[in-house]
Amino acid sequence: MKIGLFYGSTTCYTEIVAEKIQALIGADTVELNNIKQVPLSKMADYDILILGLSTWDFGEIQEDWEAHWDEISSVNLQGKIIAIYGMGDQLGYAEWFIDAVGMLHEVIAAQPTQRVGYWPVDGYDFIASKALTEDGKFFVGLALDDENQYDQTDARLNDWVSQILQEIAERL
Repeated sequence: MKIGLFYGSTTCYTEIVAEKIQALIGADTVELNNIKQVPLSKMADYDILILGLSTWDFGEIQEDWEAHWDEISSVNLQGKIIAIYGMGDQLGYAEWFIDAVGMLHEVIAAQPTQRVGYWPVDGYDFIASKALTEDGKFFVGLALDDENQYDQTDARLNDWVSQILQEIAERL
């Protein structure tokens, strides 16, 4: 089982998380793909995907993802198992916390995929997010805030990786 982890990272934090995920699951299982250098069409090579991005300023998509945004819908994601993680600042941009995760989720939801890795909103302090489930109890992916809750990142990441591995196993 190979997992393709695709990420865009302007300030290296999303990349650092990608490397931590790879270390937790195993370098023999997770292949890192920086979308600044790898085309999104390579997603078709994997049955399982982890997608990482950050939200900038007032709910904007990270620049590498933005540069390839129109390509996402043309990649065949049918039947793929997909998890998303995102970086954001819940205090400085409380009205747009991890909006990019929600926007990416919306784009891939147009195809019949299997989504894993929804994450509870408990323990966060924000006003609004496009990344919330309809009931508002979960984010549609892991929410990380290294700006304000750096001390919780590793524990959240460990728990989330365990969660997605279990959810993936249940779908295989």
